[in-house]
Amino acid sequence: MQPPLLIYNSLTRQKEVFKPLIPPFVGIYLCGPTVYGKAHLGHARAAITFDLILRYLQQLNYKVRYVRNITDVGHLERDLDEGNDKIQQQAKIEAVSPMEIAQRYTNSYRKNMEQLNVLPPSIEPCASGHIPEQIAMIETIIQHGLAYIIEGSVYFDVAKYNQMHTYGKLSGRTVKAMRPGTRPLAQQAEKRASVDFALWKKATPAHIMRWPSPWGVGFPGWHIECAAIATKYLGNQFDIHGGGMDLRFPHHECEIAQSQAASQTDLATYWMHNNLVTIDGVKMGKSLGNAITLDELFTGHHASLDRSYSPMALRFCMLQAHYRSILSVSTAALQAAHQGYRKVMNGLHLLQTLPHASIPASTQSGKLDAEIYAECTACYSAMNDDFNTAKTLGSLFSLLKKINGLHNGQLSHMAISTDAFNQLRITYTTFIRDILGLKEDNQSSTAAMLEILLTLYQQAKEAKRYHQVDFIRSTLHKMGIAIKDHRNEVSWEYQ
Repeated sequence: MQPPLLIYNSLTRQKEVFKPLIPPFVGIYLCGPTVYGKAHLGHARAAITFDLILRYLQQLNYKVRYVRNITDVGHLERDLDEGNDKIQQQAKIEAVSPMEIAQRYTNSYRKNMEQLNVLPPSIEPCASGHIPEQIAMIETIIQHGLAYIIEGSVYFDVAKYNQMHTYGKLSGRTVKAMRPGTRPLAQQAEKRASVDFALWKKATPAHIMRWPSPWGVGFPGWHIECAAIATKYLGNQFDIHGGGMDLRFPHHECEIAQSQAASQTDLATYWMHNNLVTIDGVKMGKSLGNAITLDELFTGHHASLDRSYSPMALRFCMLQAHYRSILSVSTAALQAAHQGYRKVMNGLHLLQTLPHASIPASTQSGKLDAEIYAECTACYSAMNDDFNTAKTLGSLFSLLKKINGLHNGQLSHMAISTDAFNQLRITYTTFIRDILGLKEDNQSSTAAMLEILLTLYQQAKEAKRYHQVDFIRSTLHKMGIAIKDHRNEVSWEYQ
């Protein structure tokens, strides 16, 4: 019997047994990208983390509604309440419409997610398409006396909220500690306190993205967007809210405050955060020149890269670390992930070709059977322990040793029962393809081309046309594929 699924809840700072509000239905909200530039490694980690969570919950037969938003308005520079909208700023640089910027980078993000084999969300709403919902939530907060209006802008009253609730309970910060470190800006003079945050901002004449509201023409703040959208599609209280560690404060902290002010809920039962990505142990940032976009990684067009790396190599690299640990991406880590990915895919390829006799379980095959059953169970146990993919991969590599042993003759097919072999095959295939989401690079054409080349290789070998044999072998070698000669057939594997 498998242990229950445990999830680390950032709100309570402990692992908790996962209990959906309305089983078997599960609601998940993930803060998606602000689409003013190309997706980078940080975007990939959040997307892959919650894609894994989605896939595993579906494997456990939960019916998941997965909402991932697109922020196309309201996210100001440096996450402050003043300055330029990030999308409008980029539109000014490129001399195009803000919505053109938003659409371009939304398309680019979706393309990268497809390359990474990230499943599309059930719903992918954009902020600009949900202005009425955001206005309605702001009106409710005002009615509850927890927001104030100044010259067409609306601000959340943190001090008043703190009289009834705890602002900072997610991040562990206190209002008292926040104030001394908050540098006041001249433009923030209209706010009652520096810790108050904007729900709605009055638009200046130069601000292109603007909408009418009860308080005048303006645009929504960044934090109200996710709270309003999540509530619309998942209800006032739902199961899981996710995002990167960098969003815990202020974004997610503000989301909880807004939700408590509007509907007396924490919005989500479980708050989950993936940790950050570093480059060779150094924080990734444009100012440091080490930010790598996904397109740069997949093409190799970045000064810090020695070559291009496939989307599946990156996915494997990220799965090798627990989602709550810092992930250091380096050339060495990517090279190792590339090799690891190819090894597990070789195992998948071999499983499709391995024959197995119908042998019932017996005393003779008991030891090997027990080892296989234990590793299969360990795969699920690791996932049930807060989605520990690092341990899961360890167990899958143990199963891979069994697969290779059966293939090369080190293990006898007669030493394993049919039931154990089937369990190995099902578990390995299910985890690699369906749960971890790994797939063949260039899947549509690779298999067919290889079959043709192997046929030509076999014909040339039988006809003793050794120059053709050497040519096919060396050409495939350059592509990272090794031909294996057997007595009556040939096969291939990644090298």
